[in-house]
Order: sequence, then structure tokens, then C-alpha cells
Amino acid sequence: MSERPALRALADEVGILPAYHDIGGREHLTSDAQYEALLAAMGYDASSEEGAARALEARRRARIERVVDPVVVVTGGGRHPGSVPVWLPGGVEGRVAWSASVRLESGGTLHAEGRATARDGSAVLRLPRLPETGYHRLHVQVETPAGPRRGDAMLLAAPRTCWTVREALGGRRAAGIWTNLYTVRRAGDWGVGDFGTLRELAAWAGREGAEFLGVNPLHALWDRGHDVSPYSPISRLFRNAIYVDVAEVPELAESSAAAELIASPGFAARLADVRHAPLVDYAGVMTLKRAALERLHATFRERHATAGTERGRAYAEYRERQGTALRDFATYTALAEHFEREGGSIDWRTWPDEFRRPDSSAVEAFRREQAEPVDYHAWVQFEAERQLGLAARGARDAGMAIGLYQDLAVGSSAAGSDAWSYGDLFRTGASVGAPPDDYSTEGQDWGLPPMDPDRLAARGFDYWITLVRSAMQHAGALRIDHAMGLQRLFWIPAGRPASEGAYVRYPERALLAILALESRRHEAVVVAEDLGTVPEGFGTLLASWGILSSQLLWFERTEGGGFEPAASYSRRALVTTTTHDHTPVAAFWEGGDLEVRRELGLLDDAQLDGARGHRQHERHLLIERLRADGAWDGEEWPVTVGALGAAVHRFLARTPAPLLGLSLDDLGRETRPVNIPGVGPDRYPGTWSRKMRMTLEQLRGDAGVREMLAGAGERLRARGP
Repeated sequence: MSERPALRALADEVGILPAYHDIGGREHLTSDAQYEALLAAMGYDASSEEGAARALEARRRARIERVVDPVVVVTGGGRHPGSVPVWLPGGVEGRVAWSASVRLESGGTLHAEGRATARDGSAVLRLPRLPETGYHRLHVQVETPAGPRRGDAMLLAAPRTCWTVREALGGRRAAGIWTNLYTVRRAGDWGVGDFGTLRELAAWAGREGAEFLGVNPLHALWDRGHDVSPYSPISRLFRNAIYVDVAEVPELAESSAAAELIASPGFAARLADVRHAPLVDYAGVMTLKRAALERLHATFRERHATAGTERGRAYAEYRERQGTALRDFATYTALAEHFEREGGSIDWRTWPDEFRRPDSSAVEAFRREQAEPVDYHAWVQFEAERQLGLAARGARDAGMAIGLYQDLAVGSSAAGSDAWSYGDLFRTGASVGAPPDDYSTEGQDWGLPPMDPDRLAARGFDYWITLVRSAMQHAGALRIDHAMGLQRLFWIPAGRPASEGAYVRYPERALLAILALESRRHEAVVVAEDLGTVPEGFGTLLASWGILSSQLLWFERTEGGGFEPAASYSRRALVTTTTHDHTPVAAFWEGGDLEVRRELGLLDDAQLDGARGHRQHERHLLIERLRADGAWDGEEWPVTVGALGAAVHRFLARTPAPLLGLSLDDLGRETRPVNIPGVGPDRYPGTWSRKMRMTLEQLRGDAGVREMLAGAGERLRARGP
């Protein structure tokens, strides 16, 4: 038994879990040393029992003073009475009188009063039925012997579920295509797949009968060096400028300076170099795009910013709509570039103290003095949003019932804009990751700062609301990366290995309620990436909120290692062969992934021979499953990748899962991955950078692609040329 009861009580109060079960079912207990380290990361000195006790008492006093939690959640579509817990001094017992007012999001006001039973420092107030879902404001007053106690909260009235796949598709089972946008090549591109590429891809996928088109996270990055992972952005609220299609910017028709630059021989030569490179040259592409976009921004400021044109008005409305979040993102980006030019760093934690907060007088002075570069970054976001909207509209026009399927990363960089703008929300003394498992025996440290659950609630979940709205803008579906973070996240104290981390509990009901409310407002289906160490009952929780799970062909195995039959798949899932972290079909069949691992030194020659032997066994198991389910009726050997891909898609199309995602890498028969977890670009240059071998034009006319699409059968409803 622990000799630190106050430490354990404080840890429980802030949500540090005492234990977890790993993927193999083994229990791991959280030690006192782990508690101390994580509490320190949260800002508590619990190095002594006295310090832990003081911190615990301070938290409890603050809760009583607050009277009501910062956010109160009511589910059931607003049609059920709301239960509001209130916190009272311990001496208050028995019946107490209360009154409350609710200011509805739509503008009306409700009043209520009654009596409640106070017991053990709390009471529950019963509000009348709310007429609408939304973000309402609640004020309560409770009469006590010491006088009235008052508190305010956000009253979140949420729908029962997210927008469901049945509502989106009317009960049909459907298929779509997903891809890593930066890898997609097309004639005349600027060395990276961009929003223009996305529009063309959506038009083609729609004609082939796809009901959705999925892409990697489009979050803002620095686009150079190691800062190229779509899952480690500087901001999850805004878009990556690299995806702006320069040719589609309206000011290009008005800017002779930009047109002359792009037509110049030197620029054209550099553009040809990045276009034909086998890997995305992020820095090279952004150097070219930045040069053109700066000229286009100058034209915009000259012709539209103050001229009252339609485009100028649209920009003003965009800035007003985005508010402080856009202002801070644009300011951070301009500041980072300023300090880098001065020989410093883009990491705000290294800046002079007066620049480490977005609301300081020094930052405000910078915004005034450097208005043009700040405005440039805001304008780029405006144009990125416009082009993404055009791609989404194109997907719908192509007949897609769902449209764009976007991806929300689990976190953002500690050095980035979100951490600077919402500084008190993120805890930079820890990072999030995953515990050791069969996939990574040392565990994984993703280097992303966790949000503090207390601060998240205290701020009224403002960041989460803004984040979900941004992610669902122009989306008919949203994938939540590492969705278990809605319930718990694995925190790793700074400087410690991943094996010394522990799980921290999150306010899942509020997070899911906000997700459901925004999902219905945007009519966006939600898909959880729930692979890895999944807490017990998590699948049931997702289902209760109308959220789909994720299932991968490679992971659906019997106890003996064989592949599960199609009928065993979930009726509430998106099924795919793979993800960005795993092996494409062609690589699996031909062993390309094993060759890459040998090149990187992850396997020696003897291990490679053993892996090849095991892979041969897995090939036989896959063919056996495809044959048993009637998806394969050909000879077992030799097998072409095209025929295998068609059979795999035929097999997955027969599962009861409502959504089937066809990987563009599978269709294009790619043999090298875009990411090997734990291996950075310094060791594997293809990380987040490997382009597809075929262009979009070639994919559209390729017989092998058509063969694989045909395998999806009735899931793809071809709409003609």
C-alpha cells in the first residue's frame, strides 16, 4: 500500500490513472515517482506529502468557491431536463433553495427555481427541458446559511449522437478513396499535391462512384527540414500554405509581377526540378510558392483590401469570422520569421519574455509595426480556405454523398502557434505518446505537448470547439487520429522514456458532446482511429455516440494468425487495407516494406531471411481467406498485384462495414511506405515525402487501377464519363 495517500488522492483528482492494461492484457501500475513527475508537469509540487495535501486542499476550496463546474453537459438533444451539480461548503446539509437562468444561444432566456438536497458538499439542481441544442450560458444561485452562493457556466445541450453514416447514406454501404495529398502528382503541378490536385482527384473519384475522398491532415506546417509531418503541425486550427494552388489564386490574372516571375527562365527551371523530383522538396516548393504568393498578396492589398470589392469584402468577413485565432496565428508566424531573420529560432519558447504571450504590449506593437507580413499570413489562410471549399464543392458536384473526409491530428508542436496562442492550455513538461506494445516495444513519444484537462474545461473548451469547427469546415466526414485521447492520453514526463509514462483521464463527455453538436451542425460523419492500446468499453462508447471505428485488413486476425472472415467485421466501422503508418498491398505482396527495413538497418540479413519466410506464410493465409470468402478463384501462384488488389477490395466490399476506404497507394501499386513510425527523414528520406510513381492522369487511364476499382463491386456506383 502506498505511504503517500495525499499524493495518490491528488493524482486521482487531476485524472492520472493508477493503472492500465497493455495490448497483451498485462497490468501496469503507476508508481509514486510517475505520479510526482506528471503532477510536476501539471504545475503541482507533490514532492512531499505535505505539498500534495496543500495542493489537494487548494483544488477543493477552488471548486467550492466556483459553485458550478465551468461546463455542464446535457445530452438527449436538449429535450431532457438538465442535471446541474453544484459544490457547497461541507457544513451545508439538507434542503436548499436555488434559482437559475439560462441564456440560450439563440437569444432567449429561461428561468427556473426549486429546492435540492445538499449532502457531502454537493447538490444536484434539476433544470426544465431545454428547447434547443447549443452552447448556452447558465447562472445559478443557491441559498445557504452563510448567504447566497452564485456561479456561472457554459450549459452545453448536445444531440444524442453525431451525424451518422446512416443519415449520410440512407442505409447504403459505400466506398471512397483516401490518399496522402502531398504524394499525388499531376501534370503542371508545383512539386506537391495541392488543392488544385484535390479538385481534380475529387472529380475523378466521384465519376468512379466514390462517396468520399479522404486526405491526410491539412494542418499548418513549417514545410522544411523535419517539420513536414502532417501529424506534428504548428497549428491544427489552420491550413498548410503549401497546398495553395498558385494557378488558382484570383490575383494571378491581375498581377504582372507574379506572372513575370513565374515565366522567368530561372524560376521555370527550379519549378521543373521540384516537379520531377521523386520526393517532395518541401523547402524548395515553399520558396517558389512564397515568392509568387507575396506578389499576389501585394496585388490583393493594392486592388481589394480597401477598395470595397467583392473579394475584399469576403476577406474582411473571413477575418471577422476567424477572430482572435487567426490574428494570433498570423502574428506568431510573422514573429517566428522575424526572430529567425535576426539569428534566433522559430520556437517561441526561446523568444524574449515579452514576446511569449499573444496579448503582451510588445506583441501588439509588433502587429502594428509589421502589419503587412502579419496580413500576408492571414490572407494565405483566406485563400487556402477558399480553395479547400472549392474542392469540397467539387466533390459534392461529382455526386459524392459524403464528400471530403478530413483528418484531425492528435496534437500540435510545443514550439508552434497553438501552444503560443493558448499557452496556459498546453503542458510542455510532458509529451503524449503510446505505451510499449507489439508494434513498438519501447513505446512511442510523439513529442507533442498534452492539453491540461483542467485548463481545457476552465476555458470552456474554447480550443476544442474552434478545432472541431475548423476540422469539419468543408468536410462530410472527419477522422479523429488516436481517438482514445477523447477518454485518456498517455503522458510521458519530459526527459523520461515512453515506458515511464502513464495515462491521464480527459473529460470525455464534454469532448464527445461538442463533437456531436458540431458534427450535426456540419453534417459530418465521425470516424475514430481506435487502433493500438484501447481502453475496455471504448468501442461501445463510440457506438453510443454514433461514431465509426477503424478496421484494417492487416490487423483483423484470428488467434492462429489467419485473416478474419469478411462476415466478422463490424457494422460500425470504416474498413481499409492499411493506413499511412502501414504497408500498402503491393509492398506486402512483393516484400518492398521488408527491403526498406533492411536498408534502414532495422533488420539484419538473418532477420530479413526470417521475415521473408514469415511473409510467404502470410501470403498463403491471405489467399486462403480470399478463396474461402469467394473473393479469389484464380491460381494461388503466380499472383499479380492488380489481381490481388481486386480480390482484396472484393473481400472488403463484402464486409458488413458501411464504409470501405480504397487507398490510392494500393490503386497505384506503391511498394514503399510514406512513413515508418519512429524513423525520421534523416534515416528514411521518403518519410512524409515519397511521391506516387504514377501521375493522376496516368492513374485515371491505368488498366490495373480499373481492375482494382472493379473489385469494390457495388460499393462504387459508376456515374459515367
